[in-house]
Amino acid sequence: MTKPTSDQANAAEHSVELPRFRAYFLHPKFWATWLMVSVLYLISWLPFRLQLLMGRGLGKILFKLMPKRVKVARRNLELVFPERSAAEREQMLHENFANNGIALFETGMAWWWPDWRMNRKLSVEGLEFLEQADAEGKGVFLVLFHFLSLEVHARMFGLVRPSVGLYRPHNNALMEYLQTKGRNRSNKYMIRKKDVRGMLNALNAGEVCGYLPDQDYGRNRSVYVPLFAVPDAATTTGTTIFAAGANCTTLISTIERLPGAKGYKLKIMPPQQPIPSGDETEDARRVNKEVERAVNQFPAAYMWVHRRFKTRPDETMPSYYK
Repeated sequence: MTKPTSDQANAAEHSVELPRFRAYFLHPKFWATWLMVSVLYLISWLPFRLQLLMGRGLGKILFKLMPKRVKVARRNLELVFPERSAAEREQMLHENFANNGIALFETGMAWWWPDWRMNRKLSVEGLEFLEQADAEGKGVFLVLFHFLSLEVHARMFGLVRPSVGLYRPHNNALMEYLQTKGRNRSNKYMIRKKDVRGMLNALNAGEVCGYLPDQDYGRNRSVYVPLFAVPDAATTTGTTIFAAGANCTTLISTIERLPGAKGYKLKIMPPQQPIPSGDETEDARRVNKEVERAVNQFPAAYMWVHRRFKTRPDETMPSYYK
């Protein structure tokens, strides 16, 4: 379906200008970054199965080198899965760090693999929901979650439907250049994370816009609703702002790394309960139910190193992480 040219032009006005290569990137301060990126680039051309094995090995090293992150992940698993034994959670923790190692090499795949190589590892389920939104002349508010394969997820979704994403700059100028270029490889453009109007314009122009509502973004525009066994997880109300503020359909997308180096299955589906509901707190509850549904399918693949429950309803309450 052809979208109105004026709407698309209005939406594109909010897009982030892609950074250009600068001679400044050759400064010695970036040599360590160049070395790391060059090694990652070379590894990305190795066989997929070998990269998975190397990633698992790297994960064991990260487990030893990142004790603070290990502590955060262990505590998150205690909070989320109190019904599981300590031994079960510890096994999940080690598997999670194996996936953290794999995620680094998946970043190289997402940024540098040609389309034909990505397509060989991609299977898709739920494409009909995108087609239905097209038929209805609506944009798609696409809710994703912070699984460790997120870079591959974004690249592969872009192969199915080039999309619009939210943008947060990197502190390292060279990494900013490489990251932005890599993330735009199969997608349309990015919008600054606080540019609400830009996102609404893109949705009204019929674009697919990705959004990740599953981290702790602080007190601003948050409500406190249950997530797993935690009764008061700070959850953004941004979902309601976008889902209710534009002519769009809300869909959920997840990605699964298939066993045996077979590749990935990209899933697109409607939420179990409609979003928006008419109430921002209820929307936050429904989003967290979607997080639970996804995490229960792939618990060791989620980004547990983030302090998801750091913001308490009252600042005087003790931290979950002490």
